Parts: sequence; structure tokens; C-alpha cells
Amino acid sequence: MDSDSEIEYDYYPRFRVYKNGRIERLVAETFVPPSLNPENGIVSKDAVSSPEKNLSLRIYFPHTAVAGEENKKKLPLLVYFHGGGFIMGTTFSPIHHTFLTSVVSAADCIAVSVDYRRAPEHPIPIAYEDSWDAMEWYSDTSLELVRKIG
Repeated sequence: MDSDSEIEYDYYPRFRVYKNGRIERLVAETFVPPSLNPENGIVSKDAVSSPEKNLSLRIYFPHTAVAGEENKKKLPLLVYFHGGGFIMGTTFSPIHHTFLTSVVSAADCIAVSVDYRRAPEHPIPIAYEDSWDAMEWYSDTSLELVRKIG
């Protein structure tokens, strides 16, 4: 049996890791585009936080936060790192998108959902470093983003 097909770890039905380091993710990854949720008025927008690493983040905010100058107010910030053990899932999956539109609506806040490169192709601490870089990027550009959004 060649090393391309020898399984080192089998976590069926989620993923398999092969001896050559290749990973086979068995759960389909669905991308949900950013949007305005008409049910709760939450807007989501994507931004590229690291073009060289091909990383983005998704920002969620109440539509009323940018509807007009008289309605603008400071909102708390929620930073969200999706689950999946640094191996599965993405920021843009339906489950995270639905969850964050609900949270932002209930909490009247802004949420930033951070994407990061996943293991085993990119072992820990890369996910932590990507997450930190995304937060630095957001901190540096948040005022500019608010102006563009509003």
C-alpha cells in the first residue's frame, strides 16, 4: 500500500488524515454569502484581512447601526472564532452565519467572525497567529470599515 492511501487517523464521518500528511474532510463545506437578513435586520460583509495568506473575516452588524446619523451609537464588539478543533469548518458556513446573525440581533452588537488556516496542513500555532493577525487588521481598519459600511 502506498503512503498516499495509508490512513494514519480515521475520524469518520468527519475527516481522515493520511500518513503523507494529506487530510480528507468528509463533511461538505458550504459557503453562505454575506447578506442582509430581512428577518432581523442584520447585515454581514466580508473583508480580506490577509491577502498573502488568503484569509478573510466576516463582520455582522445591525442595519440600524448605519441607517442614519441620528441612529448611530457605539456598539460592543464580539469576536468569534468558529469551532471545529482547528480542523473543520469555516467562518462562512451556514451554521456560524445563522448563529451570528441571531446573536448580533439579540445582543445589539457588532461581531467579527475570524477565519484561519486549518490543521493539519497548517499546524498549531498557525491558527492562533492568523486569528491574532485578523484582530490587529480589524483594529487598524475598523474606523475605515465603518465609514465604508455607513
